[in-house]
Order: sequence, then C-alpha cells, then structure tokens
Amino acid sequence: MFTDYVKIIAKAGNGGNGAISFRREKYVAAGGPDGGDGGKGGDIYFEVDPDSNTLIDFRYNKKFKAENGKNGEGAHRYGKSGEDLYIKVPIGTIVRDANTNEVLADLSNPGQKELILAGGRGGKGNSHFATSTRQAPRFAQDGEKGEERELILELKLLADVGLIGFPNVGKSTFLSMTTSATPKIADYHFTTLEPNLGVVKTEYGDSFVIADIPGIIEGASEGTGLGLQFLRHIERTRLLLHVIDVSGSEGRNPVEDFYTINNELKQYSEKLSKRKQIIVANKIDAMQDKNLYKELEKIAKENNMEIFKISAATGEGVSELVKHVSSVLKTLPKEDLIEITDRKVYTLNDDDEYTIEREDGKFIIKGEAVEKIMRRVNISDNESLYYFQKSLDNLGVNEKLKKMGIKEGDIVKIADYELEWED
Repeated sequence: MFTDYVKIIAKAGNGGNGAISFRREKYVAAGGPDGGDGGKGGDIYFEVDPDSNTLIDFRYNKKFKAENGKNGEGAHRYGKSGEDLYIKVPIGTIVRDANTNEVLADLSNPGQKELILAGGRGGKGNSHFATSTRQAPRFAQDGEKGEERELILELKLLADVGLIGFPNVGKSTFLSMTTSATPKIADYHFTTLEPNLGVVKTEYGDSFVIADIPGIIEGASEGTGLGLQFLRHIERTRLLLHVIDVSGSEGRNPVEDFYTINNELKQYSEKLSKRKQIIVANKIDAMQDKNLYKELEKIAKENNMEIFKISAATGEGVSELVKHVSSVLKTLPKEDLIEITDRKVYTLNDDDEYTIEREDGKFIIKGEAVEKIMRRVNISDNESLYYFQKSLDNLGVNEKLKKMGIKEGDIVKIADYELEWED
C-alpha cells in the first residue's frame, strides 16, 4: 500500500535532574556539596532511508519518544544522557508542524539527516550553587523538558517528469513502454490508486525519472476523487507531460480536457500551473477525427507549448518524445521547491525577554526565561529562594515591578506559583 500522508506525535527526552548531595568528610563544611548534573535528554532526528518508498509504517506506529536523561548523583557523578532517536523516512519526505503548518525539514537528498526536536538540558547539581556565603546549598535544578510536537509527514515523489491527464488517456501505458515500471493497466474510466515511478534510459546513456500521477480529474484541487491526494507529487517535477486522448473513441474533447486539467493545476498552485508543459497527443493510431488533433495543435500554439503525436500502445512517436524530453531537462535547473521556515531552538541563555501584566490586582510575569528559573528552584528552601530572587534581579524583573508600583503584600504570579511581594 502506498501511503504518503500521516500524522505522528514525537517527543524529545527530558533532561535529568541535578542531584542534592553532600560529601561525608571530616572538616568539610556541612559535608560539602557534591551533587552531579543531570544528563541531557535525547534529541529526535529524521533521516533518509534509501530502502523505503512509503510512509506506511507510520500508520501503525504514531508515537515516538527519545530517551530521558538520567538524574545526577552524589560524588559529582553526572547522569547519563538519553539516547538520540533516529526516525527513518523515504527520500522526498517533508516534515511539518501540524499546528502551524511550518515546514521543519525537507529530506530530499540521499543520506540527509535533520534535527527536528531537541532534548531537554540536564539540571545542575547543588555543587554549582556553592559560594563563599552559601557553602551548603540545599537545592538543585530540575532538568528541562524535551520538545514535543504533533508532526505531519508528507511524501512528495522525486521525479523529473510528471505525467498528467484524465484517467484512461494512456499515461500508464506510456510509462510501461518507456521504463521498467509495471503499473496496473486496464481499459476503464477509473484512475489507478497510487503513483508509479520509472527510470527512462535513452539510447545515449542519459536517464531521468518519470512519474505517472493518477487521480487528476475535474474538481481534484477541491478534493474530488483522489486528485488532491496526489497533486502534491507533481510539485517537485521540472517538466509536465500532459497526455491527452485524441482518438475520439471515448467521446472526449481534447481541448476541453486540456483546459480542465490546467485549471485544476492553477487552483492547486499558481506556481505549478506555470511549470513547463509539453502536450502529448496520444492514441493517434485510433484517431477517428483529425480535426480533434488540429484543434489541440492550435491550442498548443496559442499557449506557446510544444505538442507531440504518439501512440503509447504501438510505440509510434515515443522514441522521439523521449529524446526531446531528455534534451529539455538539461536546460531546466533543479530548484528547491519547498521553503524551509527558519526556526530557533530555545536554550537557557538565548532569550531574556518577558512580559509583566497587571490583572485582577496581581502582577503576572510571562516569559520562557523567567518560567524556567521558576522551575529550577525549591520553593520550600530559603537558599533556593534567595537564588531565585537574585536571578530575577539579574533579569531586571524586580526593578520593573517597582516601576509598575508594586507594594508589599501584592501577589506576583509566575507559571503556576503565586508569591507575595516583600520589600
């Protein structure tokens, strides 16, 4: 089964907690702090698997989690970092954030590997907080939580040439005649159920990848039939071969078919509708009315497109078309068709921004930097609270609160904690 669109949930590992520990040695003040740091949580990477061509495995396994970092221990023993998780996907897979639709990675190159979710940083043990005036700190930092996202995995086939056109116009026959691909072919009006790829090799030793894209009918761009599902696969192609039946045996009008398919391309993507296109007038061996081809030839001239007459069933004109396609591809540059959004993985020292709002008589402080400091303190320990206050001072939070008119007894809320202000 060909699967090209799935949603999964992935979570990087949490960082281990720092340890609160004291050395048990004579003449060492309060035993001396020796708590080790927690280990870093495992990252999640996506990498290209050369042996895979579908996302079907993700239909049955939708949750992925990297290993958590281990907690620190006494005697300055650091916790072990969590193992990174490598998720293998077929070449051509795009990774998106399901909530924002942000493109996180486009895995379109052999051997490519991308960091998608960062593991949490390990917390510092209490040995880091010893000073000349605080020789026995009874607090340590908790580890950071690893990033977690719902992700969309979308497979877009990597082909140089895309075959487009209505069902039963001969696309699959053309593919089987020019490549070693063996698509299921039958004389019916229903489309094949999955895209087919094949490698075309010319007599001069050149080669290119061609894809038979099924399901494009009127209304495809709005979800009719399977069109919307498979239109994504021609986004990466550099050249489109628009196969049109000119035999008249099905009672179809080639000109109407041309405009209908191109309208669907435009509705789906303005950029895709401007992709270079060659009209392939197929089934000329069974052509009943030569005027049908002449009308199509006129349309090709009006739209500045090339047109080729072939019979995919008998092979007439196929070799000439393949040679021409090979020469045209040499003039078309390969381009990155997916725009990767620049994103920033947050770390502790990256961002000191925060906001303070007054609501219902409370001062509400929001901001990742402040909230992370809050998560690293032991509220029940006076020394830990002193460290917390000093950290807020360094960020300028206390000064800003004073400028906003805070008074003794007012409530300050940070994350899930409410603290009473004291001068």
